[in-house]
Amino acid sequence: MDIPLAAPRQVKIGAAAAFAGTTPRAIRHYHAIGLLPEPERGGDGKRRYDYEDMIRLLWIRKMADAGISLDDIRTAFDGTQSIEKTLERLEETLVAQEAALQRQRAAVHQLREAGSPLGLLSPLATNRIRDLPAGSLRQSDLDNLLLSERIFGPLGPALQASVYIVLAGHPELRAEADRLDEAEAALDDSVDPHDPRVEEIAVQRCAYRKALNQAHETAGLEESEEELIDLYHADLKGEENPSMSVLEAIGKIPYDFSPARLRCIKLANGLYAQDRAKR
Repeated sequence: MDIPLAAPRQVKIGAAAAFAGTTPRAIRHYHAIGLLPEPERGGDGKRRYDYEDMIRLLWIRKMADAGISLDDIRTAFDGTQSIEKTLERLEETLVAQEAALQRQRAAVHQLREAGSPLGLLSPLATNRIRDLPAGSLRQSDLDNLLLSERIFGPLGPALQASVYIVLAGHPELRAEADRLDEAEAALDDSVDPHDPRVEEIAVQRCAYRKALNQAHETAGLEESEEELIDLYHADLKGEENPSMSVLEAIGKIPYDFSPARLRCIKLANGLYAQDRAKR
């Protein structure tokens, strides 16, 4: 290729950036990290870039476009590290990014199919309750499922979904749950923890949980739950969050329960545990 006689022997940083497909700011950064030697300045104090500078810029852009980090490009140029090691590390990174991209695409597909935030939960949970009647799953239910997934992993909300399956078919239990939630919410900081209402509501909550458990057994949901557990351990092993234990996770959850409400919860749990132990 013939170079036109009118072509300049040197160009300023703006022209160099435009030709290489980058920006003056990027070129200045290359200078700062030692990736591109800073050229001499002309009489006007401006940097001047020659043919060798432009070739190096083009290679920098090509390698950066391939995903090679600027640090690795610099070591490749100065020969302190084998390009083969750089490429091996880059390939490992790309494999991880590809796996992450596939998970993101699967999440988007699941979200579009569900048509609600339910699609952002684990497929184990989504597949169990996606066919519930419209309006039977509330935002507070989704919040609980999300929290369960964070604490227990994908299996948590999948098993908890049984509660909402039962409630969808038993409006009287849903109404009782709403009544108890309202009664417990009324146990605010103005209520003494030993107020008689605390024990009364705890007894009622225990009775509700017994009725819910009975409906769960009648619906025969235990078998589907066992299948879920087997499926999880066979296909989704290791996907739960390994960064914290269940106790650590629970310990990080803020709550606004009053002492009275906390005592009510503790009493209800104790009563229910006693009832289960008698069986």
